[in-house]
Amino acid sequence: MDRPKVGVGVIIQNSRGEILIGKRIGSHAPFYSIPGGHLENGETFETAAIKEVFEETGLIIKNPKVFCVTNNLRTFRNEKKHYISISLFADEFEGEPVIKEPGKCESWTWCNMDDIPGPQFDASEFAIACFQKKQFYIKDQI
Repeated sequence: MDRPKVGVGVIIQNSRGEILIGKRIGSHAPFYSIPGGHLENGETFETAAIKEVFEETGLIIKNPKVFCVTNNLRTFRNEKKHYISISLFADEFEGEPVIKEPGKCESWTWCNMDDIPGPQFDASEFAIACFQKKQFYIKDQI
């Protein structure tokens, strides 16, 4: 990998204040993570978020908003894959989460933000930390 790739992740919050967390299998296993994926050429962050959430969970999110950017250096150190992640927030959605990519995720569950199972995928962990601290970027995310 010559340069970092760009990922998008989405914190989806339900009416009880819980967020959607998936247990990953395949790549990024055995980590827990918010839904997300790669930004494709020509996509806006919002379009990518809507697409990725639907592909993974079947949920149709509305009006996702960018709230932070993270530099995922833990993944780089461990896997030699460097990602910059754009994180978005959505609390408007239709549907119930389902496993649409069984080779990538074994379950989706609604969790209290202070009680996320671990271990967490770094991009997800950093996004949740930024959201809780109301910060766009946290310099020392390792």
